[in-house]
Amino acid sequence: MSPRNGTNETGVLVLTLTITLGLVGVVFWWLANNSGVIESFTNNSSRQVFQPQNDITQTTNAFPSGLFSYGGSTTWAPIRKEVEPGMQKLWPQFQLRYTDPTTGAPGSGTGIKMLLDNQLAFSQSSRSLKDEEYQKAQQRGFKLKEIPVAIDGIAIAVHPSLKIPGLTLAQLKDIYTGKLTNWQQVNGPNLPITPYSRRLEEGGTIEFFDQNIMAGEKFAANVKFIATTTQALKEVAKNPGAIYYASAPEVVGQCSVQPLPLGRTSDQIIPPYKEPFVPLEQCPQKRNQINTTAFQKAEYPITRRLFVIVKQNGQSDQQAGEAYANWLLTPQGQELIAKAGFVRIR
Repeated sequence: MSPRNGTNETGVLVLTLTITLGLVGVVFWWLANNSGVIESFTNNSSRQVFQPQNDITQTTNAFPSGLFSYGGSTTWAPIRKEVEPGMQKLWPQFQLRYTDPTTGAPGSGTGIKMLLDNQLAFSQSSRSLKDEEYQKAQQRGFKLKEIPVAIDGIAIAVHPSLKIPGLTLAQLKDIYTGKLTNWQQVNGPNLPITPYSRRLEEGGTIEFFDQNIMAGEKFAANVKFIATTTQALKEVAKNPGAIYYASAPEVVGQCSVQPLPLGRTSDQIIPPYKEPFVPLEQCPQKRNQINTTAFQKAEYPITRRLFVIVKQNGQSDQQAGEAYANWLLTPQGQELIAKAGFVRIR
């Protein structure tokens, strides 16, 4: 290597080192003067990634302030009793007022109609929305959304003295269409059958029964229509040949009537209550409980979901309905639903 070449290489090395040190200095200067930007970016990124989504304390802001009218299904009465007092304590700014219809009996259908007519902020239903209800909402400039929050079943109530193992869905339909008129026809005593029902327009339970059991056939002339489940159960308790259907929590724990097992076929009879059956003479000290497992697995043949019906109009009504439904889907809400006698959906 010549001396001249050695000198050139040394110069290049010095120049490269100088440039590198200069660049490092610039970087340190920038970091020193922009630490706030880096800190802000880091903190914002952390909040976005790690912000808890399911913490119940985060739902406080979801509840709007004000007085909100709601109404609908009578099946929901036990849930309202369990859930809403605690909800009002947690969020006192979110005031709820159950509202009965001005005409007709309260029920899922009347509640949805009141919601469509802007008389309610949201409604409670024991059946799914109908196509015509979706269409009416669109005509009024908004949409309806159904949010399932619980599982329920239809239970059959008969007189405590009636001794039969149960009914199939086909036999139940034949009783209400008038094809079966004596309990002797279903392995029972020689006793006329007296079927009771609320009227079709008076509740989601009746509409559900009509669609899923009656399947388009008319109620028989011997069906006695009655205004409320309370009145119907009193009649069943007095009449040895009576039969009635209602939401399972309204029937299973009663002391004056007997819930009847049901099956899709005669070899698949499933009770709506947990076995062993608690004799009614032990009631009210002991009461029969809902057959939760059979309902969750759909082994019991008549199960359904309960819905909060929300008006999607971008206003406080929508916020109220969605906040109410979302809280029912929290572990706390689901626990209260179970306490009310219904089956958790999650």
